Amino acid sequence: MSVDPSLKVRNALLRHRNVLSRAERIEVLKEEERWAEGNSLLGLPKVAHRKSGAGKKGKTEEEKVAEQTGVAKPEIPGGEV
Repeated sequence: MSVDPSLKVRNALLRHRNVLSRAERIEVLKEEERWAEGNSLLGLPKVAHRKSGAGKKGKTEEEKVAEQTGVAKPEIPGGEV
């Protein structure tokens, strides 16, 4: 029996996964220069794969332009709507 399309998760492959495939682990080891061609594909060392945490929000484009030009955005009396 197949799964109804409305129940499938969109972008399922784009989310964070805790477990990497063997090929992904080898790529990470190559980037860290811990892998040499000819090494055994079995018994690979563990690879830390951390989810990046939420950080500070970056400045908006308007704030960047105002900072560069020295012109501040006019404030609306009574706050924003």
